[in-house]
Amino acid sequence: MSVTQLKNYAEGKWVTAKKEGDVLYNAITGDAIYTASSEGLDFGSMMHYARKVGGPALRKLTFHERGRMLKALAMYLLERKEYFYKISTLSGATRADSWIDIEGGIGNLFTYASLRRQFPNERFYVDGEVAKLSKNNTFIGHHIMVPREGVAIHINAFNFPVWGMLEKIAVNLLAGVPAIVKPATLTSYLTEAVFEEIIKSQILPEGALQLICGSARGILDTVETQDVVTFTGSSDTGRSLKSHPRILSEAVSFNLEADSLNCCVLGPDVTTDMPEFDIFIKEVSREMTVKTGQKCTAIRRIIVPADRVEDVQIALGKRLKGTTIGDPTVDGVRMGPLAGISQRNEVREKVQQLAKSQQIVIGSLDQFEVIGADKEKGAFLPPLVFLNTEPFTNTDCHNIEAFGPVSTIMPYNDLEEAMELAKMGKGSLVGSIITADDDVAADFVMGTATMHGRILVLNAECAKESTGHGSPMPLLVHGGPGRAGGGEEMGGKRGVMHYLHRTAIQGSPTTLSRITRVYQQGGKQHETEVHPFRKHFEDLEVGDTVITHKHTVSETDITNFANVSGDNFYAHMDATSLEGTIFERRVAHGYFVLSKAAGLFVDPKKGPVLLNYGIDEARFTKPVYPGMTIGVKLTVKEKVDQEKRSEEDIAKGIVKWLVDVYDETGETVAIATILTMVKKRNQD
Repeated sequence: MSVTQLKNYAEGKWVTAKKEGDVLYNAITGDAIYTASSEGLDFGSMMHYARKVGGPALRKLTFHERGRMLKALAMYLLERKEYFYKISTLSGATRADSWIDIEGGIGNLFTYASLRRQFPNERFYVDGEVAKLSKNNTFIGHHIMVPREGVAIHINAFNFPVWGMLEKIAVNLLAGVPAIVKPATLTSYLTEAVFEEIIKSQILPEGALQLICGSARGILDTVETQDVVTFTGSSDTGRSLKSHPRILSEAVSFNLEADSLNCCVLGPDVTTDMPEFDIFIKEVSREMTVKTGQKCTAIRRIIVPADRVEDVQIALGKRLKGTTIGDPTVDGVRMGPLAGISQRNEVREKVQQLAKSQQIVIGSLDQFEVIGADKEKGAFLPPLVFLNTEPFTNTDCHNIEAFGPVSTIMPYNDLEEAMELAKMGKGSLVGSIITADDDVAADFVMGTATMHGRILVLNAECAKESTGHGSPMPLLVHGGPGRAGGGEEMGGKRGVMHYLHRTAIQGSPTTLSRITRVYQQGGKQHETEVHPFRKHFEDLEVGDTVITHKHTVSETDITNFANVSGDNFYAHMDATSLEGTIFERRVAHGYFVLSKAAGLFVDPKKGPVLLNYGIDEARFTKPVYPGMTIGVKLTVKEKVDQEKRSEEDIAKGIVKWLVDVYDETGETVAIATILTMVKKRNQD
């Protein structure tokens, strides 16, 4: 096979280095297939280009527009997945391995595209609740979040060349921040193939993404305070980068996700005849063989009750024995080689270190068969399982990670010991426990949560649909304390916040209403001659208000509402039962007050309002007794644009209304936020 030089993408153009650089090899055959170099790239200029071209272009878009951009990109890449699968085999990945990397990565784009609905159709995000800072509510505080005016630098690991890139850029692009992607050189050829299709799509604005396939040594020399650096890889390299003088002096946000010695625990309640035992064996086996154990979340420590060690060893040995190793393109092969000879040599070295304090009981470093390939030329290694009978004394298994299909069985006598062993990993990305006893699960989670970024609890009830020990999910944080790096990735909405800057704002309710585009209680209200329910979505403005006529509540109202609703709670119906309560006499139902409020503010004629969409929040702040008079101030609080699902769909948006129900003294008795679906113009 001819050797191809990989390209870099910098400042809006593809750049081929003048020198060939590092040679990359086919993991199956050992043949040279690519070279990668970044010589000639000006990293400082690339950073400047991202800040001055990519950043402004992304920040001009709203969260919804950026989300739709991600969706379009995901669909575009999904149509080209078979091309990526073909290249992925060069790294030794089976179809199943590649599915996690390729379609898992594209799935992240889809997930973050859908998250746009949790953000406003704005270029900023209003965070949390208002803070009342003055007695008369003329001075308040709030928080807004805006995209950082920097660039995200993603330094990724070799084991997931597609997922590693897409799971990170999905987040920064939704937030409105450009990125420079630096994949691990070893498998950068697959990243380059996907990246090239991204650029061909022309979906992203210019400057939103750049790529470095070769070395990026020196890129941190030009980082600035608005930048974000993410690193996935070894803890030693991560700590070195995190302590870079420029990172420290500019207070640059640095997210470190390092490989860790994750564990899987068989619960003390699980016996060999229970389905949970089979679930345990299957989970451990899968995590050892998927991606040839080259996962930062793979199970490295198998923690089992002391009296079930032999059972686990026998069952796991039988299952692993059925793992066919070889060329992943050959039918029947379930595990391919490691990503390269260098990785195989490194894993063999770590295995030999571990062998000094424990013994291999399943598999052999040298005695194994390979189908369709030469096991010496390719980066092949079989599943290897150690047994450590003294894990509290022989602690190499808690400190040395062989980043391949290697794990260690270790016994425990009670749950306290199991939790102590789990925490001896000194910080893990994930730990799991397989148990049918929810009390055991609760104790384990509470006892080990501080040392884990994620904990999976498996039993027969959820195992069938479980995504498994080793699969980080876009909506949950991925990261872990201590050895795992102390960082967080993804996490749904939480992940986007890493790329936004939070600013506290203070001022009058009217001013903050204008800034946030969300009505702040106490701000000026705009009464209009036209009832707001007669206005289309585009014509409504935050602060538009209708003040209704009033209604005096009677005992008949209370009785009638009780008959209609079936709510005969004593405080509404039995005046003789109120002693010792906060009520002076029969009190109107809170839901009657809201229902009557709706009757007061609703304009009944057909108009742009399509339907009542729901209630976000409601509070009943003062009892309403018969004889009291109530009125309503209905104010446009916020507008949320909606996308048309099809050409035939009605163009519409959601309007949030502040419903302020007050009594004859002007004091609020109930307050709520209701939502209506409102048609846009030219839909009749």
